[in-house]
Amino acid sequence: MARGGQALARVAVVVRAGVAPLWWPGLLAAGLGALVPGLTGRRIGLLAGAALFLVTAAAVALARRARYTRLAAEATRAARADFLQDRAVTARAWRRSRRWWLLGAFLAALGLSFVLPGAGGLWLAGAGAGLWLKAVWLGRWEHRRETLLWVRTDWLAKGPVGRPVRAYRTTGIAAGDAAPGGARRRR
Repeated sequence: MARGGQALARVAVVVRAGVAPLWWPGLLAAGLGALVPGLTGRRIGLLAGAALFLVTAAAVALARRARYTRLAAEATRAARADFLQDRAVTARAWRRSRRWWLLGAFLAALGLSFVLPGAGGLWLAGAGAGLWLKAVWLGRWEHRRETLLWVRTDWLAKGPVGRPVRAYRTTGIAAGDAAPGGARRRR
């Protein structure tokens, strides 16, 4: 970028980008899995799936919160030369870089249906629900402080709190095309 600016992506948008590719295929795999009686029977499979859904959603929602909080507390103001990436571009880049992993997770969830009907799909949907809860938590943090959190796009290979991420940047609440929490901005 010219004059030392960086391309920045919204932290909440990166977190939220995984919700739909995990939630909808998870529900599809759970529905298809419920059609197969499996080794344990539908009732046990769906009860185990409901438990997996809750545990996975809680684990994903609470994972690495301390690192998010620390990076947010140490965030610096974005430079005038920084480029703020569109919400759609950020989500598309996240999904494209993980498309084979997402396909593998869907196939594994579907395959688990032969043992526990519906459990694998509900586990996958639980991961999507946990990411959504984490995005909501980030949105509340941003809304309370009236700042938006951004991360350099070249640091995002391992996610918004991965080892390459050394610091976040902040802007005012009106910057970018996404509302606090990464949702589409309502006009």
